[in-house]
Amino acid sequence: MFDIIKSGGWLMLPLILCSIIATAIIVERFWTLQKSKVLPQDLVTQVWRLARDKKLDDTILRRLKNSSSLGFILSAGLANSQYGRDVMKESIEEAGRQVVHELERFLNALGTIASITPLLGLLGTVVGMIQAFNAIVDQGVGDPAVLAGGISVALITTAAGLTVAIPSLIFHRYFERLVDEYVVYMEAEALKLIDILHGDREAIE
Repeated sequence: MFDIIKSGGWLMLPLILCSIIATAIIVERFWTLQKSKVLPQDLVTQVWRLARDKKLDDTILRRLKNSSSLGFILSAGLANSQYGRDVMKESIEEAGRQVVHELERFLNALGTIASITPLLGLLGTVVGMIQAFNAIVDQGVGDPAVLAGGISVALITTAAGLTVAIPSLIFHRYFERLVDEYVVYMEAEALKLIDILHGDREAIE
């Protein structure tokens, strides 16, 4: 493996760095975007029961805010529930934008890696071909070994770039889709709570 990396030339260093960063982002996002962490089950039901029993004090709201992404959005609305439906909805929308920003953390970096690693591989191809043609100019085409160095750089860096880019792109698209699904669900749950608190929907038991 080390010989292959060495044969790829200096462009293998940024490709290896990109692969390490991409792997770290993917692992971190899988851990952070667990459904149980973002959307705890039956949270709206629990919040409604606390609101019905007049138990939503500052301590409970603070705990709810720090519990999950959905809890952060619900707590923003509940903290402003006394100002009416419109203010409550605006507060939830503002909190939602903060949550989306947090859920999409590092995804731009992952998308950038998916975009630049094939270009780095292509650059390696160009560098390898330049080396091969220089070898031809200097020593002719009689000895195939003369061309081996340039050709190996061209092929290895291209393969390495695609090897990093393909999974990075797949996971970038997957996480973007997952965040979109979470956001739609959180909006629906927050609106459900608003309707319940203002009597526009039957309470959850």
